[in-house]
Amino acid sequence: MLLSWDEIQANAIAFSKRWQGVASEKQQDQGFIEALLRVFGIDDARAVGTFQEKTRIEGSTKWIDYLWKSKIAIEMKSKGESLDGAFEQLRQYMYSIPEEDVPELWLVSDFENMRISRRSTNEIWNFKTKDLRKHIKRFADIAGYETERYKGEQIEVNVKAAEKMAKLYDALKDHGYEGQELEVYLVRLLFCLFADDTGIFPKDSLYHYFEQSKEDGSDLSHRIGALFEVLNMPEDVRAKKSLLSHELKQFRYINGKLFADRLPPADFNAKMRQTLLDCLYFDWNKISPAIFGAMFQGVMDKAKRREMGAHYTSEENILKLINPLFLDDLWKEFDKVKTDPAALDRFHDKIANLKFLDPACGCGNFLIVTYGKIRELELEILKMKIGSSQLVIDISPMLKVSVEQFYGIEYEEFPCQIAQVGMWLADHQMNIRVSEQFGMYFARLPLTQGATIVNGNALRIDWEDVVPKQKLSYILGNPPFVGARMMAQGSQQKLEVEEIFGNIKDVQDLDYVTCWYKKAAQYIQNTHIEVGFVSTNSVCQGSQVPILWDVLLNEHKVHIKFAHQTFKWTNEAKGKAAVYCIIVGFGLYGRSDKKLYSYTDMSSEPTESIVANISPYLVAGSSVFVTAQKTPLCDVPEMKFGSQPRDGGFFVLSPDEREEILAKEPALDKVIKPYIGAEEFIKGKKRYCIWLHNEPFSIIKGSKILRERIAAVEKFRLESSAKTTNGYAKVPTIFAQIAHPYSDYLIVPSVSSERRRYIPIGFMDKDTIASNAVQIVPDATLYHFGILTSNVHMAWMRTVAGRLKSDYRYSKELVYNTFPWADVDEKQKAAIEVAAKAVLDVRKEHEDSSLADLYDPALISATGLLKAHHNLDRAVMKLYGFPIKGFTEADCVAALMERYRGLHIPARGCLA
Repeated sequence: MLLSWDEIQANAIAFSKRWQGVASEKQQDQGFIEALLRVFGIDDARAVGTFQEKTRIEGSTKWIDYLWKSKIAIEMKSKGESLDGAFEQLRQYMYSIPEEDVPELWLVSDFENMRISRRSTNEIWNFKTKDLRKHIKRFADIAGYETERYKGEQIEVNVKAAEKMAKLYDALKDHGYEGQELEVYLVRLLFCLFADDTGIFPKDSLYHYFEQSKEDGSDLSHRIGALFEVLNMPEDVRAKKSLLSHELKQFRYINGKLFADRLPPADFNAKMRQTLLDCLYFDWNKISPAIFGAMFQGVMDKAKRREMGAHYTSEENILKLINPLFLDDLWKEFDKVKTDPAALDRFHDKIANLKFLDPACGCGNFLIVTYGKIRELELEILKMKIGSSQLVIDISPMLKVSVEQFYGIEYEEFPCQIAQVGMWLADHQMNIRVSEQFGMYFARLPLTQGATIVNGNALRIDWEDVVPKQKLSYILGNPPFVGARMMAQGSQQKLEVEEIFGNIKDVQDLDYVTCWYKKAAQYIQNTHIEVGFVSTNSVCQGSQVPILWDVLLNEHKVHIKFAHQTFKWTNEAKGKAAVYCIIVGFGLYGRSDKKLYSYTDMSSEPTESIVANISPYLVAGSSVFVTAQKTPLCDVPEMKFGSQPRDGGFFVLSPDEREEILAKEPALDKVIKPYIGAEEFIKGKKRYCIWLHNEPFSIIKGSKILRERIAAVEKFRLESSAKTTNGYAKVPTIFAQIAHPYSDYLIVPSVSSERRRYIPIGFMDKDTIASNAVQIVPDATLYHFGILTSNVHMAWMRTVAGRLKSDYRYSKELVYNTFPWADVDEKQKAAIEVAAKAVLDVRKEHEDSSLADLYDPALISATGLLKAHHNLDRAVMKLYGFPIKGFTEADCVAALMERYRGLHIPARGCLA
């Protein structure tokens, strides 16, 4: 039975007390191991693993003290014996066992001390056995918590590292060292901190070098300057420097232009010196270059620093893009060729010639993760070529994948530097993994290879100047999100959108990110390059679809090859930020197995479907895009917005304001009407408005309150910067735009939560004034209500509507006017009306509850409302000729799109 962490912690305390003072390996080692496993709920160590597992090393028989295949390997030593030697011994043992049996956790202990290593992350922890309780979650795998992988811990590690660098940045800047020189200075220090903990420099050599500076910090600047010069000094030059101190000679030649330019000295005091030493106390081997880069950029902006770690792009999210773009296919190909040496060689050459471009690379997250994954694949290739347990004298000639295969474009200079260094650090971390696998230390130094990271505006420069398209394999990344309404007219971003797309209709409605889609589609012409972008979901919803995808599909002939429908792009950091995103992969040539990833809710794991075609709305079906219509395509009542006051708030009243006015002038009850918008309709809130349309002048003349409020409305409209609002000052007694029908009408909220399966809609009486936050259908019947509230119409809405964050944004032009209504006879209409009335009857039975409560996913079935909706759904599906069973929402949308195709003659482009 799985133990709770509280139980495990209690067991750990008891274990530590029991084994305090034990010192002999031979007498007690098995008992120690058995007791340790019992801490985590493993009552019989022999049932899951083997004591004294036989193995052979260089022709000699050896025994692993304990092996639980794929879980944990343990080697015991007597008290006082070297754990370094024990760990190296255990590492050698791991070379001799089959790859699939190598455990994730490696543990060595001398009873008093423990050292545990996690194979997949290369992390190592040393602690006293008495402190086991503090480290129990390191053993999550054997405790049965299989999915726990320390994401939170990894984030905290990166956040703490960035915070340390932030302190150093602040101190240097406060003392006059700033601008580009400060940025370069910190990037160099960042590299040195990594080098000190990852084997580039002798272990802790940098710490000792800085620690030997004067306590007041007065000579630290000189020491750092001398270090930077040495790191840029080739070996042949060093050989002539006979007086170069030993403490500087130990730091190897780095180059790679990182230390090429001479920087002015940065002065330090005692506090700043201690801050730098604090940075060195941290284990930089634990940080992720892919994540840390974005955080490190945040160091430079104090306003964003409180959110440090909240906006990074996690590896998990990046894999959602790169797996279907290329990685899944590469691993499948590897599985096919791995036992054929010649084919494996060709495959190795293939991955070594792939080239990747991120045209909005930021700090290089996508490039760094992609590079790591390609290197992991190369490592598996080498295992097949060499053998997983074979020691190699020189592995470097066999390493073909390099950072030179990667290209990036970034608008800001400092992230370019971070991306460049991040790629070097990722390269070194992968080289360490190779070294551990084949038993020979390898570092790619000096830095003669580097990724090509160009500092420039990706929308202004020619991508072929960065990498010729005939050499490129994939374009990927996360271009900047700026909504069309967030870009001011005449701004640089707005002008760039217009320049990229040219003189097309409605170009002003395109988000900034669409420029990367257009440039990528142009760039890949006459190539087999495939593209994968993360974007806000707006580019595949609402009004942008016919604008953008008409250009991409019809002008540039691209095909969508895979896609993730809307999901929450988030992370595990404190203060995490959630953005609702999609992922779209496209190219010029279609795939037979197009992959569509759907989500049951925004935070769930995706479900993969293989489909024949993915439409611009990221649903299975033909590539039809829906264009906004001024009037309905079918013979149904017209929908219009509710009435808009433009009153500065003087006509709209809270319940308290209404009561206060009526207490003074009771006669005004006649002109104060219930006022309803989406919030009031769905959540049952109360608001009122002063409604003077068609009311006699005598009412205004006899009311001081009305005269004062009318004067205030007139003043507000006259002072408005909007000319249209100014014009309405001529009629200050009434709403600016009046749509009230003076008859009962159907109300549809403009915005509704995506959590609800059905948008709550309903009928309103003629005495209730609808605001412009809702849309109304005068002359609507029970039949119209039934169709609009059915799952068939909701499926259409979910596909073609825009979103406000993740909420549905119902549009009369895009959703209602384009909806393909079915032909109906009187019998079918009557059946739908009966089912629709049943929905309203259930609501009426619970008039004391708001529609928000009734349509809450957790509550909708409790009242019978869900059952009533299901009955209505079946009646509407029967009308359309849709099967009841096995007919998915995707099937429904595909069928509706075909109906729409038959009804609609597009204004431009094609619907093929």
